Amino acid sequence: MHASKYHINTLKEAPAEAEVKSHQLMTRAGMIRKAAGGIYTYMPLGLKVLRKIEGIVREEMNRAGAIELLMPVVQPAELWMESGRWEQYGAELLRIKDRHQRDFVLQPTSEEVITDIARNEIHSWRQLPLNFYHIQTKFRDERRPRFGLMRGREFTMKDAYSFDRDEASAQASYDAMFQAYMRIFERLGLEFRAVAADTGSIGGSRSHEFQVIADTGEDLVVYNPASQYAANIELAEAPCLIAERAAPAQALTKTATPDAPKCELVAEQLGLPLARTVKSIVLATDDPEGKQQARIWLLLLRGDHELNEVKTGKLPGFENGYRFATEAEILETFGCVPGYLGPVDTAKPVSVIADLTVAHMSDFVCGANEEGYHYTGVNWGRDLPEPAKADLRNVVSGDPDPQGGVLAIQRGIEVGHVFFLGDKYSKALNATFLETDGKPAVLQMGCYGIGISRIAAAAIEQNHDDKGIIWPRAIAPFEAVICPMNLHKSETVRNVAEKLYQELQASGVDVMLDDRDIRPGIMFADWELIGAPLRITIGDRGLKDGIVEIQTRRQAAADKIPVEQALEFSLQQLKSL
Repeated sequence: MHASKYHINTLKEAPAEAEVKSHQLMTRAGMIRKAAGGIYTYMPLGLKVLRKIEGIVREEMNRAGAIELLMPVVQPAELWMESGRWEQYGAELLRIKDRHQRDFVLQPTSEEVITDIARNEIHSWRQLPLNFYHIQTKFRDERRPRFGLMRGREFTMKDAYSFDRDEASAQASYDAMFQAYMRIFERLGLEFRAVAADTGSIGGSRSHEFQVIADTGEDLVVYNPASQYAANIELAEAPCLIAERAAPAQALTKTATPDAPKCELVAEQLGLPLARTVKSIVLATDDPEGKQQARIWLLLLRGDHELNEVKTGKLPGFENGYRFATEAEILETFGCVPGYLGPVDTAKPVSVIADLTVAHMSDFVCGANEEGYHYTGVNWGRDLPEPAKADLRNVVSGDPDPQGGVLAIQRGIEVGHVFFLGDKYSKALNATFLETDGKPAVLQMGCYGIGISRIAAAAIEQNHDDKGIIWPRAIAPFEAVICPMNLHKSETVRNVAEKLYQELQASGVDVMLDDRDIRPGIMFADWELIGAPLRITIGDRGLKDGIVEIQTRRQAAADKIPVEQALEFSLQQLKSL
């Protein structure tokens, strides 16, 4: 490709609303243009990146035995009503009507449609296992679309869905997809972790996220540097930090703590470590039938720990959801305003659950259920009954791993997710097949998603500098760019540049020859911004000495290479990227 016949339109400044590097750099590099909030046009350079990502994904999905089809963007509401998600999905599901006032949705995902296909197409155990996938546009009506392609409303995803006879074979299909995903992200050239994860709104019983490591990531990944363990913080088990509860050494004492509604202020006033304090979190669970008052729960965490709301939602008694208690409910139950609450001497009985670490604490500090006062020297068994115990908190860096070693935390961007669904959708939509005994059985399903457009943004968040994007070679819009100096004035430069261009093309390199009549500084700045992995500079001055300059995007200075060795050296450099 010659630059003069391509569309390159870089910008010096990013739009004011661009908060993250990927949004800023993709806009400045001319890869995307905003059409509306969270909706973008993929310009030629940006589309090339997406197509290269799709190519790798498609190759590995085919290699794993998945079969490509294409499901519609617009889906009938009847299928969503049948699965129960018409109401459950919430405002992110964009509901529309056609001219006949029939309800449709712009698909955010395709479980309903693929299950409908399966129940009409799969009749016998002889057809199984099957795995269908597609790469398609999705739409989720985000309340606040932001961060460019990281959290847009319209985006591109690959979805795959496996169908099996029983759970054992479905788990084998899951494992095959997991390995395919590992190969995909390795080929993309990204630093990533596969982490155990919560199944969320998709449902199911087994789940892994694929997280691209980046400081700007919204997710927290817990991992052990000395092992293969990794999990999303929502799922990571937080160990008890006290091996054995010590015997009481202090008397229970009500202590004045004026203007100290937070554990940090209490610890400061009393001259104690924050880890000696216990915070109270009051939740409520409502009667699904609305016949009884809400049940009030008191969850206790160490003062320096934070509540994990996903773990909380899985506790016995919380199956139908929970909410934070209102101030009126708190006053009625504890006889006190928030900030001074605790499990000792509540106004009304309350269901207490202590985090594993809190359950082993002794002589701790908690609210006295009286404004301006806390209890010190609180002990289980002596001052209040033994609590129910559960893992309630987020892991923190430095926590011990029960399998050995110490846990660390890093930020990541979720770009892929695999789920074992079981019969969640097949049972709801009556997707069955005939087993060997001639009797109908419910299909076992798995689903596997990859955010194609989000990968592009995540790759930039992980790979950039103050000059622009640093693409991994596998997904760069062009692998190499030839930058000839004074090409329009020097026949020698023009001939060498064109010859090397033809040789690189013949070697299978996706190469751009920048034949624009622009100043060298502008040309170099464009390609540093766009992020070409390899740049070859050809000029009269170097050719007089028989050399060209070759520089990878991460190099601070170029290598001076004899002209006759330029092709071989360029190919070696590309192979190392």
